[in-house]
Amino acid sequence: MKLFTVSIIAAALLAVSAQAADAGEPVVLPIPRLSMDLALKAAKAAIATCRKAGVNVGVTLVDRGGHPQVVLRDTLAMDLTLTLSRQKAYTALSFNTPSSQLAGRFPGAYSVPKIDGVLVAAGGLPITAGGAIIGGIGVSGAPSGKLDERCAQAGLDAINFDLQTLEF
Repeated sequence: MKLFTVSIIAAALLAVSAQAADAGEPVVLPIPRLSMDLALKAAKAAIATCRKAGVNVGVTLVDRGGHPQVVLRDTLAMDLTLTLSRQKAYTALSFNTPSSQLAGRFPGAYSVPKIDGVLVAAGGLPITAGGAIIGGIGVSGAPSGKLDERCAQAGLDAINFDLQTLEF
């Protein structure tokens, strides 16, 4: 009985694969991702920039799926900075725009910013390479969102050369 069920499932998968191939649709899609080392380099550069300004922050880099890839919290940064930096990174990734540019874009009591995990506040930037969005970086903990965003930009600047040389 189990062999029969497995055979039916295998036949169904083959039929779906054949339909996708016939339609010109790829069966598997390559999704570019940052390496852990490159993501860590960006996070460390963001923290270093904020340290030079005299503040301790939390930094999160999320991958294309919105999942945390690197999370760092400087010595004196509050625990809350981790939640906020992740939400800023996720928001920038989701809208492919700096999170600071989303203010006022969604009027209404039940608009997009009310969704869990979305934070419309400066400090989140999308990460792009080769015309594709590959992640987001968020910084939280500075006295202003402008400084958070400046530190996030420093993180991107630290890996910009590496991103520009990527080919997909």
